[in-house]
Amino acid sequence: MWQEINFKEDYNDLLIPNINYPINPAEIESVENNSIAAEIGFESGDSIISINGKKPRDLIDYQILISEEMLDISVLDKNKKIHNISLEKDQDDNLGIKFKDALFDNLKQCNNKCPFCFIDQQPNGKRKSLYIKDDDYRLSFLYGSYLTLTNLNKEDWHRISTQKLSPLFISVHATDPKTREQLLKNKKARQILDQIEWFEHNSIQIHAQIVVCPNINDGKVLEKSIYELAKFHKKNIKTVLSTAIVPVGLTKFRPENDGLISISKEYARKTIKQVERIQTSLQKSLGTRFCWLADEWYLIAGIKLPSYKTYENMPQESNGVGSIRSFLETLETKTKSLPEKINKPRKVSWIVGKLVYEALIPTVEKLNNIEALTVNLFGLPSVYWGQEQVVTGLLTGEDLIAGLQNKDLGESIYIPSIMLKLNSDLFLDDKDITEVSNKLKTNIHVLYDTNDIINSLIGISNTKKILNYA
Repeated sequence: MWQEINFKEDYNDLLIPNINYPINPAEIESVENNSIAAEIGFESGDSIISINGKKPRDLIDYQILISEEMLDISVLDKNKKIHNISLEKDQDDNLGIKFKDALFDNLKQCNNKCPFCFIDQQPNGKRKSLYIKDDDYRLSFLYGSYLTLTNLNKEDWHRISTQKLSPLFISVHATDPKTREQLLKNKKARQILDQIEWFEHNSIQIHAQIVVCPNINDGKVLEKSIYELAKFHKKNIKTVLSTAIVPVGLTKFRPENDGLISISKEYARKTIKQVERIQTSLQKSLGTRFCWLADEWYLIAGIKLPSYKTYENMPQESNGVGSIRSFLETLETKTKSLPEKINKPRKVSWIVGKLVYEALIPTVEKLNNIEALTVNLFGLPSVYWGQEQVVTGLLTGEDLIAGLQNKDLGESIYIPSIMLKLNSDLFLDDKDITEVSNKLKTNIHVLYDTNDIINSLIGISNTKKILNYA
């Protein structure tokens, strides 16, 4: 079916075709100093309408269009005046522009009704962006977002093949057609194996994801899914590069009678044993473990994380597979050479999700061996989500207030940036750092760089202080 799709058009019009639907001008967020764009006079707030007569739909089109040496750019400045600019540059030169959004046309939203969807497990009344369910292949290619493939039309498949948008990140969940339809609540979900065959035929690689829901896509269904995906990891053609096995996450806001069951300690141990057996089998037949369990499985089970080398080239680290192991490796390196003491007595608090608390205790014990330094490690549950065992990135402002109020926090607390909306001071519950800081009556620092966490806690870093309580 999918192999028979054939697009016979002029190749010059394939990459950026003439589009007859509305495309917003690409708004510029910032311009790099000493860049081509800065030299020309581009400014924040200006927008690019077209390049060489083509309107870029997104960042992908933009990168293709500016690869030409001769550029004719139509610009809408921040005062709403249009300018036409011609320039000559080397083919590989970037213009030095950062855009406000990666997509300049409409975001493709999800058309599935997955009961385990985290977007649908949130309370009402928060910022609109929290309720957007994207299922856009362009965000998958650019940033590793997962998509289901159920809402792609012929033009989308066309573009993926002609622009070679690879790799993509695909939420498979189950290769069994009936089970996948049950999970996604969408008849189009049944086509997943045909779609992967199409990827193979068109030399597009993918990373797969399976969110395990007890009594639905686990057990024999899970094993079948992994082995069927592994068939697309051949010696000469590696279409499915890796598969992540992720535990379903449930909040107190999810719909009643959704048929879902939380992951228990015993269940996590059973799943780990099953998948590690499959890994051993695939290692022998393929030369790779191919599938990996998200870190949460081991943390829930109370089992030590696998060694760093077992994750091979960390193909799914951004999906929480090996990310904590990688983090622990960084901490291990950074704590090999610590000062014996610090000049000024210092007491601070490091805030993480309860799920990772025990894994970080050895690091904090090393820090507390430094004379005059006290680091309190707080592993918090989430009152907001109704989860006792929660990853750090899901902690909200409400959780910090509930878990830390009236505690001896020292001179300040340190939180990782993953708790906040990108480039903002907002937590997932829309509380901002100012409100939380005032409630806790302490200073809040945000840790942006994993490599600088240890120095920040010791007090010998230039970590940005987000707010001083006043």
